[in-house]
Amino acid sequence: MTDTNREWLLAERPTGEPDMDCFELRETGVPSPAPGELLVRTRFLSVDPYMRGRMRGAESYAEPWAVGDPLKGGVVGEVVESASDAYAPGDLVTGEGRWADYATLDADDVAPVDPAVADPEAYLGVLGMPGRTAYFGLLEVGEPKPGDTVVVSGAAGAVGSVVGQIAKRAGCRVVGFAGSDEKTAWLTEDLGFDAAINYEATDDYRAALDEAAPDGVDVYYDNVGGPITDAVFTQLNLDARVAVCGQIAHYNDEEVPTGPRKLPQLISVRARVEGLLVGDFATRFGEASERLGRWVASGELEHRETIVEGLENAPDAFLGLFAGDNIGKQVVRVSAANQE
Repeated sequence: MTDTNREWLLAERPTGEPDMDCFELRETGVPSPAPGELLVRTRFLSVDPYMRGRMRGAESYAEPWAVGDPLKGGVVGEVVESASDAYAPGDLVTGEGRWADYATLDADDVAPVDPAVADPEAYLGVLGMPGRTAYFGLLEVGEPKPGDTVVVSGAAGAVGSVVGQIAKRAGCRVVGFAGSDEKTAWLTEDLGFDAAINYEATDDYRAALDEAAPDGVDVYYDNVGGPITDAVFTQLNLDARVAVCGQIAHYNDEEVPTGPRKLPQLISVRARVEGLLVGDFATRFGEASERLGRWVASGELEHRETIVEGLENAPDAFLGLFAGDNIGKQVVRVSAANQE
């Protein structure tokens, strides 16, 4: 094991879209675990859109990072030193770590990773926070029923791709918005979506939705916001449910643009719009993990990860989220298996 640890810090708060000036790579010593902790060598690191909010100074549902602080996120790693009876060196675990080669994690705050169920990186996507967000957001907030039409924005991302597949399991017609022909082909040909709309090649979202969802929209799972959401609101059916999970179209806005007022459209159809945070379902994470793991192991639930190689490229991987570079879950491979 090396004596040097690299970790990324927040160098400055971004104005608008972040760039490389916001990140600083620092070398430190490898930390030692305190009683009850594990020293974990990072195998895979998660980058997620919500992290953009943590780069702001304002309070949000996720605690903001201070300038000069290490950046944090979900990791899958190998235990190299244990000060806990719960795990031994060589075990694979997942939890909240740092953008770093090594980090100490509290043994009570990690979960085991079983490579027999899925590759380790899947525990940052379909078997991690994004998968649980899809599971609870659709089933508890969206409340899909057989025969419903479910529309998903950001459908080729880590959350949206799982939402669509669970909706199909529930007997729904599923329509996804994604940003390339490659992504829409993946949705329809591999994941079983009934229709997919390439928003980059579509000038009239409402007309495209009319064709893809001729019977209107019963459930809308919103990961994006912006003009796509404006169009979907015009197509909501009576008693429609809207689950607001993310608004990546606005994350880099310094001021939220004001467009046509959409709320009156909810009155006649009595639609329900509800925001969701996966942490609200923390007491039921075991339920979601068990079902998602069973579906993945059986091949009923497909997943895909876009892997960026090297800790030094973690900022590029994060910035790529806003350019739509990823299909499925965006992760960074920090080290290889059995690496000394």
